[in-house]
Amino acid sequence: MGYSGARGGLQAILAAEGLVRRLRDHAPSPWAPTEQVITRFRLAVDRVMGEAGLYDEDSAAAAFRQAEGDPLEASHLLRAYRSTLPRLAVGEPVDPDELLILRRIVPAFREPDGPQLLGRTTDYTGRLLEKPAGPPSENGQATRNSPTTNGHATNGPQADNGAHPADAAHRRPRRFLDLLRELDLAVDHRDGSDPEPFDITRTPARPPAPRSAALAAMARAETGALVALWYRSILGPDGNLHEVTLGEVRHGRLPLRVRHPHTGNPVTVGEFRVTEAEAIEDLDGADEDRSRFDVGYGLCFGHNERKAIAMANLDIANRRFGATGPLEQLLLLTTDGLDSGGFLEHLKLPHYVTFRSMVERKQALRAAQRAGAEDVETRLPEPVGRVC
Repeated sequence: MGYSGARGGLQAILAAEGLVRRLRDHAPSPWAPTEQVITRFRLAVDRVMGEAGLYDEDSAAAAFRQAEGDPLEASHLLRAYRSTLPRLAVGEPVDPDELLILRRIVPAFREPDGPQLLGRTTDYTGRLLEKPAGPPSENGQATRNSPTTNGHATNGPQADNGAHPADAAHRRPRRFLDLLRELDLAVDHRDGSDPEPFDITRTPARPPAPRSAALAAMARAETGALVALWYRSILGPDGNLHEVTLGEVRHGRLPLRVRHPHTGNPVTVGEFRVTEAEAIEDLDGADEDRSRFDVGYGLCFGHNERKAIAMANLDIANRRFGATGPLEQLLLLTTDGLDSGGFLEHLKLPHYVTFRSMVERKQALRAAQRAGAEDVETRLPEPVGRVC
């Protein structure tokens, strides 16, 4: 493409950037501290971490603040920052069954093994706008009628868990998928192999790609794009409406382990929050086992249930139709927010040369059409009068 510099050149670009910084840094309201961004905009911070592929709440909050609340721009900033960090170690594989659950719902079964933990959610309440009851104080909180949970302030571990600490069995219940396997109702795709997962941060994923590449691409995909693609996949390639059921959704903490550089033993160095989902689909294909269900899986950073649910359902759809349709290509190549958003944003750059060449082609085509029409008119014979 032909680009041309913006009128005014570098001076205009620096002035435009300076205007952003001046209005952002000298706004009438004080600059929100990092801790406040993390606690007040927790879902946005989690989304930024997931789409950037970097679990660092402080950096994600700083990116969200610098981007003035634009999650896609914040993800771009955070992923650019990620590219500057050294890779000191590679985390050890973690069993999702080690998840210390903060929230767990099983929509497919009333009484699963273990409790249903609603946790911190507004899924079951009406969407009513709540305005602050009083003017904000210096720390940004309302001076009266501040939100509380059972008479306690909504901060600390209790607010994170959404419930009082329970015993270990309640925090690590058996999966609903295990029950389906016991009843021989789930297709078992396990073949005993354990291939190394595809690293999309080092190698671009291109179709055909292993399942780990598709799952990694979805985990880092832009949430809205993934949900839109899932919604479209409900009306499958065969034109039929595919019936999907949500088996289980979990949100909790997993340990982060690396190998000690001297002993070589796994060492837990921290923990990170994830959301995982298992979706169930009724198999009805001619060459499918109609006596069983297929189960898809999704897992992403932070608390982002929309993405995890869309991932789980698209995991099934990609397994069933990825090889025969464009779904795998769409998952791998079009759902990344930086790729799609970057292409959209570049349209705002000056395209003077490109558009001028398009105009000249149109004018040349029109001139050729006029010349051709005039040539045809000169070669037409004189009209012959009708004889009555």
